[in-house]
Amino acid sequence: MTQQDYSLNITELHERYRNGLSSPETLIADITAKIKSFEEYNIWIRLLNEDEIENYLSNLQGKGPDDLPLYGIPFAIKDNIDLVGIPTTAACPEFSYIPKENAFAVQLLIDAGAIPIGKTNLDQFAAGLVGTRSPYGAVKNAFDPEYVSGGSSSGSSVSVALGLVSFSLGTDTAGSGRVPAAFNNLVGLKPTKGRISTSGLVPACRSLDCISIFALNPDDVATVFDTVDCYDPTDIYSRVSTAYTNNKKYKIGVPDSASLKFFGNKDYEQLFNEFVNRFTNETYKNESNVGVSYEITKIDFTPFINTANLLYQGPWLAERYAAIDELIESKADALFPITKNIILPAKDIGAVETFKKFYELLALKKETDKILEQVDFVVTPTTGTKYRIEEVNDEPVQLNSNLGYYTNFMNLLDYAAIAIPAGFDKDDFPFGVTLFSQAFTDFELLEQAKKFLDGKLIKMGSTDFKWDPKKVSHASNKDKTTIDIAVCGAHLSGMPLNHQLTDNNAVLIEATHTEASYRLYALAGGPPLRPGLVKDSDNGKSIEVEVWRMPLADFGRFMINIPSPLGIGKANLEGGEEVNSFICEPYGIEGAEDITDFGGWRNYIKQCL
Repeated sequence: MTQQDYSLNITELHERYRNGLSSPETLIADITAKIKSFEEYNIWIRLLNEDEIENYLSNLQGKGPDDLPLYGIPFAIKDNIDLVGIPTTAACPEFSYIPKENAFAVQLLIDAGAIPIGKTNLDQFAAGLVGTRSPYGAVKNAFDPEYVSGGSSSGSSVSVALGLVSFSLGTDTAGSGRVPAAFNNLVGLKPTKGRISTSGLVPACRSLDCISIFALNPDDVATVFDTVDCYDPTDIYSRVSTAYTNNKKYKIGVPDSASLKFFGNKDYEQLFNEFVNRFTNETYKNESNVGVSYEITKIDFTPFINTANLLYQGPWLAERYAAIDELIESKADALFPITKNIILPAKDIGAVETFKKFYELLALKKETDKILEQVDFVVTPTTGTKYRIEEVNDEPVQLNSNLGYYTNFMNLLDYAAIAIPAGFDKDDFPFGVTLFSQAFTDFELLEQAKKFLDGKLIKMGSTDFKWDPKKVSHASNKDKTTIDIAVCGAHLSGMPLNHQLTDNNAVLIEATHTEASYRLYALAGGPPLRPGLVKDSDNGKSIEVEVWRMPLADFGRFMINIPSPLGIGKANLEGGEEVNSFICEPYGIEGAEDITDFGGWRNYIKQCL
């Protein structure tokens, strides 16, 4: 097979490894050949050579996908994040240094089996949302090379969109992990500040910086995030993660019409309205989102915009100066011209002005937090429009500012956000939306992203491959703090006992089926009526199930409610993966009704009761 014959999404790569269709060595050879086809896109500042990659391949010997959650998965690193022995430039050659150790997050990924391919181009010192502010050249968009790729994590996003790596690390201070995701049809996670360590990151604004994740679909983002969601005692901004809860009815905040801006882009305006209109019905349903209700609430977006306007004022502009003060004061001409023009004036910002801006921010956060108390999360366009590289070069400041209209406030207000694909305009150029909410709602936002993208196969980046949400890897649930459970009856979404899952903080991972080796029985007794799932390799069929993820701390309380003959054992899903599942002891089916031919409990209830 050639390098174009298979997708690089994590689940499919691991399936290929397990089936002997590929190996990390052959994958790297395919990727290396493909990268040469896109040299004019200015994606990379430094690619690893064969010997350097061999060091990471040798660490995988004797292991496989069932041993390491990111076994053999190729990734790219924004070149303001350290990879040991490889220069970190932040897109400024005069700033370059060779780190003696990996960034904390990079080390976690390598320990999990991921293979670094190279360091990617960016807006110099992460100062821009366009991807054009680099002495290494403007990074071209994966869909149309005349358009900006988005920045500052430009090379990181395009490398994923073109199918050169499975995921990449970017950063996000003002939108750099979201704008490039939107322009390249990717999922981009801007996590809660401090949830991913920033040790080994060249700061832009250290108090605001986040390491972000780009991937082809939300499952891959979740797998990577599972790996790097780790407290770092050496990082003064690192925070311990807290839990979140799941609902079955959600209030979605949407900016009112007076707050929305599309800068003359009618296509993007229409695409956003179409996205929102999907959830104005009483109940939005798809394959993994049965019975979940959404209510749209229009919100005044003004305090969010007023917050965004603070980012390039006072303390946060001064913080950008402080991050590279030695370089500015010794070699100011080493900076890219627009970067220098933005940062240099910050030297004159005084302490009095700084404190005034802090007070203003705290007042605005009280306003925005009050708005978020009324909704579960907010949906906005990720960007209101798109621009050609030539347009941005002619008017670099204002057009960059326009792209930050929906992003610049996020880290100032300490919110979590995820950017997801939401369609294509008449030129087949991608449009995206962003979901955001309070800090530490990262995984809840990821679950919502999966719900919104389910029901259809979505194009992954600019490749010819599409994401099948049914093909999810439960091997990524490796942190030992949660447990995945397949349910097949009264615990399904919308069924009488589903509350026993949600009351114990379980979240829906996917709706799927078992492999064709089970029989389903309607057990005696009730209410509520319950089914029994029994393994029958010779005469079994595929049965509808849902997989829910529950904190281990809540699992014991959940199990108290499970009567015999039911229990928790193991079941195989249609993709071959083994998960924890409700099962029935054999004596329980004596006198029970065999309902296997209905294909699942929901169909049985609908047609027979």
